[in-house]
Amino acid sequence: MNNTWLPQGVISTLTASLLFCAVSVGAAEPEPAPQDEKPDALRVCQDPNNLPNSNLKGEGFENKIAELLAKKLDVPLQYYSTPQRLGFVRNTLKYKLPGDTHFRCDVVIAAPLNSDQMAVTKAYFRSGEMLVVRPDSPLAGLKTSEALLDLPKEQLSKLKIAVYDRDSSASQWLVKHGLEDQAVPYRLMDARPDFHAGEIVEHLLKGEVDAALVWGPVAGYYAKRVAKQNLVLLPLTPVDDQHPTTFSMGMGLRYGEPKWKATLQSLVDQNRTEITAILKDFGIPLLDEKGVLIP
Repeated sequence: MNNTWLPQGVISTLTASLLFCAVSVGAAEPEPAPQDEKPDALRVCQDPNNLPNSNLKGEGFENKIAELLAKKLDVPLQYYSTPQRLGFVRNTLKYKLPGDTHFRCDVVIAAPLNSDQMAVTKAYFRSGEMLVVRPDSPLAGLKTSEALLDLPKEQLSKLKIAVYDRDSSASQWLVKHGLEDQAVPYRLMDARPDFHAGEIVEHLLKGEVDAALVWGPVAGYYAKRVAKQNLVLLPLTPVDDQHPTTFSMGMGLRYGEPKWKATLQSLVDQNRTEITAILKDFGIPLLDEKGVLIP
């Protein structure tokens, strides 16, 4: 878990730092007032190139959920965009220039419940890391990810399993089961402007690898909405408590804004059916509390 989440454009961390240094020598500016329960606009923090979550064209599931919420609130929808990497929360939810009357954005549409940087509403969906194979693959008959380990050693040794290099949970899963030699690493942080997380799925569909360990929303989206092919998705069993493979997602906001949090929670509760329909339309695999795929 790639969310995903324009008028104000993409502001780099370096630019923000220089601007801050240039004006911080004067008198301290007052902090913006906490977001009230009814905003004058729905200001959403998003990644400009992170499908299936979000992009500048508004094509992600986070964009569609944001459009729904803005409509229900009867307020304009605004985005503040910057890549969802290290410092994302600092440069979005917590970012403002001296003299600004409000922060640049007020909600991250998809945020993990275990975040230590944001307050988060209750979960509105749960997904996870998946072992993904093609439906025409010899592996398509597997019923669980653990069943892969029961294959003959000779067959296992010939497999090519794609995995992102910074995905610790998936990587640890391979190491635990002695499959590190079968790993085909992909770079998750790639500077190419045309890079997208779904490349690993595209290579799987082309037969360049036999299987892939992928964040479920990425696998589901690129199979259904892009390649228009079915894939077999098998949830990964976690290695240990330090490497979970299932993640509950809510909406993230700043700490100290209980009225705004209550408003967001009410929006989620009242529109859960429509939100779930958006997720399913994007092919997002949803898991229950036991980590089992919901049909």
